[in-house]
This record gives sequence, structure tokens and C-alpha cells, in this order.
Amino acid sequence: MIDPFGRSISYLRVSVTDRCDLRCVYCMAEDMTFLPRADVLSLEELDRLCGAFVHLGVRKLRVTGGEPLVRRDVMTLFRSLGARLGGAPGEGLEELTLTTNGTQLARFAEDLYASGVRRVNVSLDTLSAETFTRVTRWGKIEKTLQGIRAAKAAGLAVKVNAVALKGVNEDEFDEMLAWCGREGLDLCLIETMPMGDVGDRTEQYLPLSLVRARLRRRWTLTETNYQTGGPARYFDVGETGRRLGFITPMTHNFCESCNRVRLTCTGTLFMCLGQDDAADLRRVVRQEADDAPLEAAIREAITRKPKGHDFVIDRRRPAERVGRTMSLTGG
Repeated sequence: MIDPFGRSISYLRVSVTDRCDLRCVYCMAEDMTFLPRADVLSLEELDRLCGAFVHLGVRKLRVTGGEPLVRRDVMTLFRSLGARLGGAPGEGLEELTLTTNGTQLARFAEDLYASGVRRVNVSLDTLSAETFTRVTRWGKIEKTLQGIRAAKAAGLAVKVNAVALKGVNEDEFDEMLAWCGREGLDLCLIETMPMGDVGDRTEQYLPLSLVRARLRRRWTLTETNYQTGGPARYFDVGETGRRLGFITPMTHNFCESCNRVRLTCTGTLFMCLGQDDAADLRRVVRQEADDAPLEAAIREAITRKPKGHDFVIDRRRPAERVGRTMSLTGG
């Protein structure tokens, strides 16, 4: 699949649920109204959609949420998707991955590895138990740390994702980088994005250009060509032998090389994280038994993929935000 700007679309991020067992302040409102179950695709419908994308050339698939591991029987989907690993483009996947908050990893790490998953991203914004509970509203850090240990024991490579929040965790990144080095983990820092009705992001926004400059005072950071298929720019950390990534949708967007689309648990396909244009694939899945109309709908949607997003955080005016939350879109 080639979009109007010549970019090959080979990466699908699939949200299997909008529900989560945490309420991170930058992702969800405290009192969330979740989707009616009738609106959410069954695991079989999600698998069929993923199969259509694989047939059209998707090579990497990341399962997201909400928190994907709270979805009942989600391992049946992982096993089915894992069976698609291998083969040429249009026949199979190169990689099946997962983004999780880690609270359920102790239960599922071995099953994930058995299904073909080899890498997981774990969201962890702080090493402070108190700050963790404040950011997640009620979470306990030890469950996530146990999940990371279980993932490592199962043979999964773990990357820690941390959202940079001014006045919350900005003084912790040296400590987190050292801890990741000791634990054999890569770290990726992410700028907050104006998505969903979860408050004004202006005061939380911390440009990663500033964070990187601060980290260089202590760490030797050498830019590398390493890529995972996502938007992060990676640096080798000389002192630890691990990698540090930066995802910078605000200060230096990554749109020119975007190879991704996002499918929500309702079957809505968003061609861009920062735009509201979307395609309703649930209707096609539920009305058409043949995959040809489904693949045609996907191809048509790709012709509408925009050149880039319009994320802006400006202290001089209220931030324009995408109306849907990240938990619905797929983190």
C-alpha cells in the first residue's frame, strides 16, 4: 500500500480495547465512559481485519489499548496473529509486538513469547512509587516492575516508554537511564500530545530537545541509524551500552517517513494520529463475508492519508487537540 506521498504503509497498530486498569493523567479522564460492548469488534473480527492488512502488505503489527492485556481471551488473538509470522510481503508478518502498562505481564509474558512476540514496550513514567500512583491515579508501581521482570525472564526484550511531563518526572531521567542500563532495558522518552478532553497540556509540555541537552551533561549520546519501524530517533548511550529513543511529535515531527496507520477496537481506521479523518471498517466487516470489499475500503482509506499532523502547543493560545483520547486511538 502506497499513500499519496509515496510512503509505503507497512505498520499497523491495533487497539483491542479502550479499557484500562490505570487512569494515567495524560491519557484518560478519571471518570471514563467506555464504549458499549456492541460497538467493540470481536477478537475474530479483529483477526480478520488484521489478516486483510497483512494481505495488503503490512509487515509489522503492534497490539495496543487501552491496556490490551485486560481484554478477555486476548491471547487467542495473539496466537492467531502469531501464526501469521513469516512469509513474503502480502503473505505474513515480520514482527508482532505489544505496548502495555505492564500490570498484567506477570500473567501473560510466557504465553506472549510462545505466540511469537519477542519485544514489548512497557509504559513507565517514573521510578517513584508515589509519583507513579499520582500519574496513574491509583496504580502500584510494583505490579509493573514485576511485569518487566517476568517479561525478561520469558525471553522478551523490553523497552520502557516514558512520557516527559514538566514538573512531574523531568528530574528523573538521569536515574531512569541508569536504571534501564542496569536492568538491560532500552528507554524511549515521548513528548505529551494534545489528545482528548483530559485537561490543558500546556503546563505539562516538556520539549525533548531540552531534555536531551540536559542528559548530554552526564551521558555520551551518539545518534544511531537503529530503527524499530516506529517514529523514535535513537541514540547509543556510551556508559550503559543501551539505547535511548526520543519521540518528538511537537518539536520535530516524524511525518515525512510515516509508515503507520491505527485501527481502533471499534474498527475505525485512523490514517494519522493527529487528524480526525477516518474510515469505518466495522461496517464492512459486519456486512461483507468476502474480504475483497474490505481490502478495497482499506486501499481507499490509504489514499486519504495526510502529509502530516497539526499538533501545536502554544502558551499564547489554548492548545488545539484531537477530540479522541489516546486510550481509544491506541497508544
